[in-house]
Amino acid sequence: MPEQVEAQEMQEDKIKAVAEKLVESDKKVQLIYAFNGTGKTRLSRAVKDLVAPKAENGEEEELTRRKILYYSAFTEDLFVWDNDRDNDEVRKIDIQPNDFTDWILNFQGDEGIVKNFRRYTDEKLTPEFPPKVVQITNEQGRRENRTTYPEVKFSHGGGGELKTNIKISKGEESNFVWSVFLTLLQEVVGILEEPDQTKREDDQFDGLQYVFIDDPVSSLDENHLIELAFDLAGLINSSRFEGGAGVKFILTTHNPLFYNVLHKEITNPAGHLLERKEDGSFVLEEKRGAANKSFSYHLYLRQILEKAISEDNIQKFHFNLLRNLYEKTANFLGYEHWTKLLKSVPDDRADYLKKLTNHYSHRELSFEEVAEPTDQQKQDIDILLKNLINNYGYFSQEEQNA
Repeated sequence: MPEQVEAQEMQEDKIKAVAEKLVESDKKVQLIYAFNGTGKTRLSRAVKDLVAPKAENGEEEELTRRKILYYSAFTEDLFVWDNDRDNDEVRKIDIQPNDFTDWILNFQGDEGIVKNFRRYTDEKLTPEFPPKVVQITNEQGRRENRTTYPEVKFSHGGGGELKTNIKISKGEESNFVWSVFLTLLQEVVGILEEPDQTKREDDQFDGLQYVFIDDPVSSLDENHLIELAFDLAGLINSSRFEGGAGVKFILTTHNPLFYNVLHKEITNPAGHLLERKEDGSFVLEEKRGAANKSFSYHLYLRQILEKAISEDNIQKFHFNLLRNLYEKTANFLGYEHWTKLLKSVPDDRADYLKKLTNHYSHRELSFEEVAEPTDQQKQDIDILLKNLINNYGYFSQEEQNA
């Protein structure tokens, strides 16, 4: 156990070093491409801790949203489903107590959230925020009433029939959380457009320094992904930034299409590739140009795998990279599913290799993150990669175009 704690502390120190580099930059926008599992969510937390650290008593020195707004897995943790398992009557999302949802709903109402949510999901799907009045003790020590919004329910008006009290999908839930954050960000950017602080509608964001957005596209199809990228790029471009003064944006993603659209649409961003080394260290490498042009996404995956094979340093996360590579190749060549590319593997092992790749690219047990692959599994990685290289012309075309 002490060794695990020490290893964890070393990892945190290394991700903190990357966060410090990002915070020290004078760029308005920094785009970061990184594979899933690299540490993007931990990086968002490390940046937050640098910008808005906690005091010795454990409390934040001031409201986090006054210095940094961030969207990540931690943001989604504010919203928890209550499915009423006992009675199966009331289906709702409980909103954990926080400042930014109450602020946006009191300041702007739910119109912006509803509009954004429908834009990325379904025009007939509506979130509803029943208010609740609670008594609090204000800074002067007096009791006062405050309106909060502790839950959200959903209804659907499709087919001429209004269905209430419905449960939305996991993807729709992720899009809902993003819509709340996007609405907040739109309001904040609008407020900060006024350079004279005395003339702003609200002073709570006068000290805002950073916005960190970690992969808001995991539940979007390609069309909505592009739409979101355009919306976000337009909002960032409109954010006031003069002479190095203004809100700075840090955006991370594992999706090359999302990265490319943002890189093209955002004015003069800095591009980076975040890579986690086998020893647990992190490298933040500058990349110029769009993702496919700057580090040739598919060839980069191939190079990582070939290096791991040649150095006999294969880890189980390499199955995730290999699965990614198979999916991209199948999509490019017009196959309906990546497993169709396994028809050419030797010795009738297609079914076994499919199950193996599926298992290790969707692992949930934490010990599998560090467990050493068997010799046979290392050979399987080699077999699967050679199958792509030797049997499909995709890579030779990529090399010619790189």
